[in-house]
Amino acid sequence: MTRRDDYYNRAKQEGYRSRAAYKLKQLDELENVISGGDTVVDLGAAPGGWLQVAAEKVGPQGSVIGVDLQRIKDLDGTENERVETIRGDMTEERTRERVIDAAGGGVDGAATAASPERASGPVDAVVSDMAPNMSGEYSLDQARSLHLARQAFETALELLDTGGNFVVKVFQGPDVDDLRADIGDEFQYVRATAPKATRNESSEIYLIGKGRLTAPIRAGDELEVEIVDVGGEGDGIASVDGYRLFVPGTETGETVTVRVEDVKPNFGFAQRLDQE
Repeated sequence: MTRRDDYYNRAKQEGYRSRAAYKLKQLDELENVISGGDTVVDLGAAPGGWLQVAAEKVGPQGSVIGVDLQRIKDLDGTENERVETIRGDMTEERTRERVIDAAGGGVDGAATAASPERASGPVDAVVSDMAPNMSGEYSLDQARSLHLARQAFETALELLDTGGNFVVKVFQGPDVDDLRADIGDEFQYVRATAPKATRNESSEIYLIGKGRLTAPIRAGDELEVEIVDVGGEGDGIASVDGYRLFVPGTETGETVTVRVEDVKPNFGFAQRLDQE
């Protein structure tokens, strides 16, 4: 039996609407993308296989919002109670507003790739299995796939909370490395992978961004800070627009120039430059 037949048959036997459900299962097993109680947005959600998996993962305290140009049939049983579907185009402002409202509302100053401001949104994970209508010409299909992936990335920047996760499908080819680098700038780290449920002949890969960064600083930044406190490990603590920055070898009341070494979703580390 081929791998394709195996996943197709398993989906039928286990009640999933598509074999693609196993891709999200495997991506989640790899990087723990979705947790219980999360709010998840699924882009390109029809026919609903990823919605089913996401609904299982978030559990009764979570919620899932599925968006697609096609109508998505209601899920069965209790899982349908935690899933809301929106028929629309995410490139249109009206659809984006509906998604934000469904997720519980956004925040002013939400970031985009074109804007330096960073703010947290109401969503814990954005996942996208969007694919273009296939023309049969790979270079064109790949370019369209990349465009969709960029749109999903923009949506993730607008919707994700601090520490949130992002999964997007893209066809391998030109400019994918640039997309991966851009995602890496906005997340704690990014990983590229092809889950086992992907067909052998497929050129698709998935980029996983873990830990949405909404800090006002980035690794490599140099700035002057005031040490306002000392942490339990003895490192000085500076506050940059409310973001905690740990600076070893400093004391409360000092003003020092530092270089940011590492940025986490909720705190970062810097080295004072006069001690290098």
